[in-house]
Amino acid sequence: MVLLANLRRLPNAFCFIGMKTLLLWDIDGTLLTAGGAGMRALGVALQRVFAIEGSINDIDFAGRTDRWIVRQIFAKFSLPSTKENFARYVDGYVAALPAALNDRGVHLLPGVSALLDAALARRVALGLLTGNLRRGAEVKLGSRNLWRYFPFGAFADDCEDRNLLGPYALRRARAHHGVDFAPANTWVIGDTPHDVVCAHAFGARAIAVATGRHSVDQLQVENPDAVFSNLDDTTAFWRVVDAV
Repeated sequence: MVLLANLRRLPNAFCFIGMKTLLLWDIDGTLLTAGGAGMRALGVALQRVFAIEGSINDIDFAGRTDRWIVRQIFAKFSLPSTKENFARYVDGYVAALPAALNDRGVHLLPGVSALLDAALARRVALGLLTGNLRRGAEVKLGSRNLWRYFPFGAFADDCEDRNLLGPYALRRARAHHGVDFAPANTWVIGDTPHDVVCAHAFGARAIAVATGRHSVDQLQVENPDAVFSNLDDTTAFWRVVDAV
């Protein structure tokens, strides 16, 4: 059920649903939950790569990029933040991720499968805008056969600052579809205030969903176009997207 919608109309805005509409999805807490498998894999890699035993649970990772998280981990344990250390750590993380996902379990969130299939049927473009590294995103989504829905995206590999990822996604959407997607017809769907701020940073619209760590009230603070408790009501979701 949609709990709040603040639809922002541009003057003379007119949108053909089809290849003028772009949905950019966050992963963790939006498409799926993995019981903290990502942080578990980061902890395993810390031990395997650097022989460090220590908790990283105090790092506020929700809505952050993996590059930002790695930098915080390096700072906490006084590890030099070099390209070599970063590459070694990321390799260790990706290697540890499948076992962590298998151990914690990956669950699709309500409405996700139906929305992705409906987007394809409507000829709505699908991409990712995520704080995950690309290889990590592929492992997570591939574990539930979702990677095939997303032919392009923007990832932590592109930039540590999530607010700068939008233009990467737009360029790749154009390269893949041959369409200039206007920010006014581009939607970022995510479960944290950071996702909403990221959308606003490049003029896109935002749908927030309270299936992660943030409540509806917390998500509303950043003034998304709509806030849902979950995405189970697919009719309400498309009503919001179609209305602009």
